Formats: sequence, structure tokens, C-alpha cells
Amino acid sequence: MSGDFRAQFDAEVAFANGGGLSTEGFRLDIPGDAIHDADLAALFVRHLGLLMVAEVRITNKTIIEEAHKGGRAVAASAGTASGTAGRRLIELSHVISDGMTTLPGWPAPRVTDWLTREASRQRYAPGTEFHVARIDMIANTGTYLDTPAHRYADGADLADTALDRLADLPGIVVRLPAGTRAVDRLLLAPYDVAGRAVLLHTGWDIHFGTERYGAPEAPYLTGDGAEALVDAGAALVGIDSINIDDMSPAAGGERPAHSALLAAGIPIVEHLTGLAALPPDGFRFTAAPPRVAGMATFPVRAYATVD
Repeated sequence: MSGDFRAQFDAEVAFANGGGLSTEGFRLDIPGDAIHDADLAALFVRHLGLLMVAEVRITNKTIIEEAHKGGRAVAASAGTASGTAGRRLIELSHVISDGMTTLPGWPAPRVTDWLTREASRQRYAPGTEFHVARIDMIANTGTYLDTPAHRYADGADLADTALDRLADLPGIVVRLPAGTRAVDRLLLAPYDVAGRAVLLHTGWDIHFGTERYGAPEAPYLTGDGAEALVDAGAALVGIDSINIDDMSPAAGGERPAHSALLAAGIPIVEHLTGLAALPPDGFRFTAAPPRVAGMATFPVRAYATVD
């Protein structure tokens, strides 16, 4: 025998934007001699390149020892910018301004003068003046990065997080159907996320700075979805919503997405904006904060480079 294994099964697929499909006796290469239905469903979605899948029901599953036939994976080139010709930079950060609201109920930043231009004239030669501003803010302001130390006392902080997890990462956008709240494993299954910055485009950023931004129906990544990204080797995960986790009262204060991603050393960028301007892939993503020891979160200038 070949030593390879394939699963034979029936599947019923329901799509988040309506409709469905069904298959009978479908055969698919699998990595071993057993596979859970949830993992098989994700592999099936990935193999067919299906988008906006809400549910896959697997029935009549059998495992067959049979030579692999190969898979039709979702092809997505990460791309690398070469030179500056034809290159575009796309802003993905909210502006930080005096008194702005990031998280409802949390302190707003205060931007003031430490040294005014008028006062500086007394220090320098005639015709020479400078301005030095001061900002007082909490670290979770604007578009910001979470490092493992945000969740775990022994995790890497801003100073210890390597640049190769923050800068010039190949990126991919996961666009969610309108009205989607929970980003789960099946919605992520079609995407090749290994080594990439995975940016979840929910469209919730249109509410930034308003009371609705913190509403219970804000989109989020499920714990199962986070585990899928960990298993697939994502380098960074970002979202254009108020939090990567469910903030509704029904969540009971649990933070499974933060817990899974940061335990695996995967940085998180929250409060992104402008993801609609990005192509599905073929861009590079950067969200690098200052290298501050003892701090776990900090605002970033997040942007994408597109050829």
C-alpha cells in the first residue's frame, strides 16, 4: 500500500451570504490515518477555495489508504516590493489627536506644548526656533500593537518583540460578509496564512470615535479561529474592530483570541482602518511601535506597501 491516506465523505455546505452546495463520495488527501470532522471541513473548504462559508456538515466519513492525488490549494502570492517604481503606501492607522476616544470610557490622550516656538527663541540664535510637544496617554490609544506581555507576565514586551514579527511582513486580507460578527475557523480556512500578517476586514472602523464602536455586536475573532491561525503559522493578526475578542457581556470577560495568539508569540494589531483599500494579497504590512522596555502595548503607524 502507499502509506498515504484519503478521506471519503459526504458534505453539505451553507454559505454566509446565502445558498449552499452538497457533495457525495468526495475524496480528499489527509495528512494521517485519522482526522476530526472540523479539521476535514476546513481542509475541504481550503481545497475548493470556498469563501464566506458559514457551516460544513460532514457525514458518511471513511478513511481509505490510497496514494495522494494532490490538492488544488488557494494560490496567493505574497509579493515583494522591488525598488520604488510603482509602489504605493496605504495608511491603515487612525489619527491620534487631543481628546480623541479609542475605547469608550478609557482616558483620552492630551497633546500639549512642552516647549513653544515663542519660548524657544530665548534659547537659540536669532531666527532659529523649535517646537517640542508633550503627549500624555494610555498605551491603548489609536491603532496599537499587543505583545505577549499584554496577556502573560513572562511574555515578550515591546523591547523584546523581534522586528521580523512587526515589519515588512507579507500580508493577506480576510474580507468578511456584511453583518458577520464571529470570525471562525471555516471563514479562515480558504486562506494561506503561514508567515503572513492576517488582516481581518470587518468594516467596523466606520464607527471609530462613536458610541456604536463599542457596541456588543462589534465583530471579533473566535477562540477556534485564533487556534486555526496559530496552527497555520500566522505571523501577526490585525482587525479593524474595537477588539480581537468578543467584548459583549455574553462573553463573560473571557479573551480566548488574545490568549491563544499571544501565547504563541503572535502580535495583535487592533483598531486598524482603511483595509478596504488593500488588495486581497500581494502587499507588505508594517506596524512597528517604539522599543520601550516594560510596556506591552503601544500605538503604531500601521501601513501597507503595494507594488
